[in-house]
Amino acid sequence: MSVAAMVFQYQFQHIPNGIAISRNTQSRQPYKVFSHPSSGHRNLTLATTVPHAFSLSGSGAGAPYSSAGELVDSGRNERKKRIAGVDQDELLDPKQLADPDSCFCEFQGVEIHHKLYEPESRSSDNSLYGQHEAQTPSLELGLPMILLHGFGASVFSWNKVMKRLASLTGSKVLAFDRPAFGLTSRHNTFETQSSDAKPLNPYSMAFSVLATLYFIDFLAAQKAILVGHSAGSLVAVEAYFEAPERIAALILVAPAILAPRAIPKVIDTKGDGSDSNNQGKPQFKLFEILHKFIKYVTQSIIQMMKRMVDMFNSLYKKALLSVLRSAFAVMLVRMIIDKFGVAAVRTAWYDSKQVDEHIIDGYTKPLRTKGWDKALVEFTAAMLAKGESEMKPPLLKRLHEISCPVLIVTGNADRIVPSWNAERLSQAIPHSKLEVIKNCGHLPHEEKVDEFVRVVEKFLQRAFGGLEEPSLQAVT
Repeated sequence: MSVAAMVFQYQFQHIPNGIAISRNTQSRQPYKVFSHPSSGHRNLTLATTVPHAFSLSGSGAGAPYSSAGELVDSGRNERKKRIAGVDQDELLDPKQLADPDSCFCEFQGVEIHHKLYEPESRSSDNSLYGQHEAQTPSLELGLPMILLHGFGASVFSWNKVMKRLASLTGSKVLAFDRPAFGLTSRHNTFETQSSDAKPLNPYSMAFSVLATLYFIDFLAAQKAILVGHSAGSLVAVEAYFEAPERIAALILVAPAILAPRAIPKVIDTKGDGSDSNNQGKPQFKLFEILHKFIKYVTQSIIQMMKRMVDMFNSLYKKALLSVLRSAFAVMLVRMIIDKFGVAAVRTAWYDSKQVDEHIIDGYTKPLRTKGWDKALVEFTAAMLAKGESEMKPPLLKRLHEISCPVLIVTGNADRIVPSWNAERLSQAIPHSKLEVIKNCGHLPHEEKVDEFVRVVEKFLQRAFGGLEEPSLQAVT
């Protein structure tokens, strides 16, 4: 059955009662529909061929029906909306979606999208600041800032603060899109895994860390201040441990780093002499030998169980990775992003009414790039595969080793990473400062711009200007 015939059949089934249909079969003219005198419908005309338009005239019908071709286009548009807003055959190269101030540079075969802001005089751009803030001189730190976005975000999330941070510090501020996000080029890691010399996976944590250090060199600086938001905080901390001499300070915004629980202090009872009188007795020596034997057997069993668990974990990860890299997983990612993507953005804000179309467009624009869905799947797979061959101790056990100035900023109404986690993290990192912004969600640098910049300014003055501040502040 042709498209026109199917459309006509649908229209025929919905013609009101009392309407008669006739057609001049010799001239192949459109169907004509004549109303019965008692029906109240007059002069209705239906077309059977695609070039003709379906139309209704008479009482209650003022707008024409679309042609069959237009109905097909309407169906295609509905299908586009079901695939994260864009049909797969209309995806674009990232550079075609770039902004006027967008820049691209190549690092290890990946075209990284970034934006760079030079310091400007506050008096030359008072529109960005209040009257009092415009009169505050910049700190002139001589230290550039590198901004690291979180999962599912991009350089767009830093748009409101980049110029202000550049003016505040008197230094360059750079933000870049990590692979799998924003307008940074997507790569198919399946094609490169078959080669003998495997390049570094662009979706791995190691790549993001090296890219961060690369941009410090890109800015011709010896050190830089790293500002990480959510999962970007994890990149910032990993970059510190990779090259602590290159990191001047860390600013962790709503950090998605699981903080360790408080470890109780162990009371040392050695040397109290309570067992000194028993050490020479035979039964005590027998007990000591038995204790060592049980301890040895227990440790052996634990090591054996650990190896078995590691083996099962490895098999589980491999099975899960094979599922993630399937066509089904890619389709599932499209469905999830389409269904929950916008809702997730609104959830990140304390006041979801502030999330307008401009913000939604900024977060969803990367979904119009070629390969965004496969890249997101490969990024997830890289996160799961992380740590199989690494010999470094877990990050949580190294947090106490951080010695540079650290600021932790969180919103008191963060529904994604609760503020209590940030409080625990501040306790795990020595001499770190915690700032809690009231009536704020997961995005302080977007939702509470003035408060965020003020908090950063206080921290930088304290860290590099000799001012002292309390370790916990509540910003209203």
